[in-house]
Amino acid sequence: MKKVQIFLLLITSTVISQNNDLQKTQINDVLDNWHKAASKSNFEEYFSILTDDAIFIGTDANENWNKTQFKLFAKPYFDKGKAWNFIPLERHIYFNNDKKIAWFDELLNTQMKICRGSGVLIKVNNVWKIKQYVLSMTIPNENVDEVVKIKTKNEDKIILKIK
Repeated sequence: MKKVQIFLLLITSTVISQNNDLQKTQINDVLDNWHKAASKSNFEEYFSILTDDAIFIGTDANENWNKTQFKLFAKPYFDKGKAWNFIPLERHIYFNNDKKIAWFDELLNTQMKICRGSGVLIKVNNVWKIKQYVLSMTIPNENVDEVVKIKTKNEDKIILKIK
């Protein structure tokens, strides 16, 4: 009896592992296609990958947009054929227990040098869609003081406004 249980456990573990691999492949494809759509200035494809209630959080403290707001911001860039070109360097993907929610982090090669993207995807009609995306610039620890000096004047205004 124990051999049967071990065999069933091995089969179950293999199936779960294969399902995780398939889900990760699908998510990698979604994220890669999303970045490619921006690099080709394909507005419709780019925004079709977001859920209707998606949130995009950009590198500026003022950039916390719903999908409609983000489209308004992005449209002029796409119309000029000069959206952004983010090339993934590294990506990690994680799932909740029922595999209907995934979250990720990625390092990107961009016009701003290395940035970090992170976000949440959900399954909508069996298709992965981006529900939230956060883009941040990386700052080497040894340069933090210099960067803080550069952004202090602008961000002090934002802090006062939010308070």
